[in-house]
Amino acid sequence: MNIQQPSHPPELVTVLDWIRYSISAFYQAGVFFGHGTDNEWDEASSLVFQALNLPLDMPIVRQQALYQARVTESEKQLMADWLQQRVELQKPLPYITHQAWFAGMPFYVDERVLIPRSPFAELILQHFKPYLDTEPTKILDLCTGGGCIAIALATQFPEAMVDAADIDTDALDVASMNIHEYQLEEQVIPLASDLFEGLEGLQYDLIVSNPPYVDANDMADLPDEFHHEPEHALAAGEDGLDLVEIMLQQAPDYMNDGAWLFVEVGNSELHVAVRFPGLDVDWCELSQGGSGIFAVQKETLMKYWSNIN
Repeated sequence: MNIQQPSHPPELVTVLDWIRYSISAFYQAGVFFGHGTDNEWDEASSLVFQALNLPLDMPIVRQQALYQARVTESEKQLMADWLQQRVELQKPLPYITHQAWFAGMPFYVDERVLIPRSPFAELILQHFKPYLDTEPTKILDLCTGGGCIAIALATQFPEAMVDAADIDTDALDVASMNIHEYQLEEQVIPLASDLFEGLEGLQYDLIVSNPPYVDANDMADLPDEFHHEPEHALAAGEDGLDLVEIMLQQAPDYMNDGAWLFVEVGNSELHVAVRFPGLDVDWCELSQGGSGIFAVQKETLMKYWSNIN
């Protein structure tokens, strides 16, 4: 798609002018929100504040004090460019600004990785209570993508070693950038692995995974914004559980006694009971929004597969 050089009305002078103008553009273009914000105001404020190098976590009183501040011509041009990409290409804002937030922490993202939006953040910040009796010392983030979950785990469990595994070496390059940014090279180790294939001999107290889990119907209905994300990081067969089945079969071999496995399956939660009849998993209660994460212990998995076989 050919994009003309972005222009903007000369009447746009202040920060608030640009927020209001962006909101109108979003409404007119019918953009979808779901990559960090869920409404026009927050999306517009995020775009404008990032273009002006203003912190997104600034108290609302200080934000309001800046609304009447005038912006420079170079700042106007940058906001016009970002706004054009957002409305004409339906590109998610984090791919334009190269910043996304997860568990209260900023991360670099680009189109090699999914934009983090997992409800795992709540479980991590709560140290997976009430499931974990003791602090884990060896953790695996399987299908790590840009490394956001692995880094958040390392931050919350500073005594633990965290392996960040993914089959996609491009995604691991992004993860390595984020690991370096947080100076966690000694604690978080990026590993190239097709699920567990590259992890032979390793054992974990805790395994966390946000794998591809979008089923065929949902893939066909995704808004345009999601088509900027790598398809192989989203799609996982007719019911979204192709990779999850392999994971559940192999995970016990890599789990210490009493270890927990947490897996996010999103809307494919509906298919779990059909695909794995009789498997006793615990669906995590999430008070901050989101759903579709289950927890299961090693011993439960071993009993299930022994009965199946």
